Amino acid sequence: MKFNTKTRYGVRTMLEIAIHDAPEGIYQKDIAKNQEISVRYLDHIIAALKTKGLIINSRGRKSGYVLTRKPAEITLYDIHNAFEHGINIVDCLAVSKECKKENACASKYFWDELNHIIVNYLKSKTLQDLVDKHHEIVK
Repeated sequence: MKFNTKTRYGVRTMLEIAIHDAPEGIYQKDIAKNQEISVRYLDHIIAALKTKGLIINSRGRKSGYVLTRKPAEITLYDIHNAFEHGINIVDCLAVSKECKKENACASKYFWDELNHIIVNYLKSKTLQDLVDKHHEIVK
């Protein structure tokens, strides 16, 4: 299983916004510089995070970005869902996927259980956890 680049950069972007918790927010150019993400690519990341309601401009257009909720209220699963719809570690777990062996497949139950573990882990970790880890590492 591999998370896509937008998801990984989305987490880094949210962390950057969270650690620069100021009323005026942080500018996109500063996020791009600090996280070494191109401004053009970051446009897509920012748009997805705004669409999901995770960030807003602090004072309208051309202002810095701020979180819409406290970091402790934003899970890594919330951020993941801004870029990918749900988690299906194998194709047969997708709602839209039909399988002839579905009712007689023991391995599907294994994959489904593992899938739930991953989802629950992402739901249990918050942006605040990453902020705390950042402060611990960058003392």
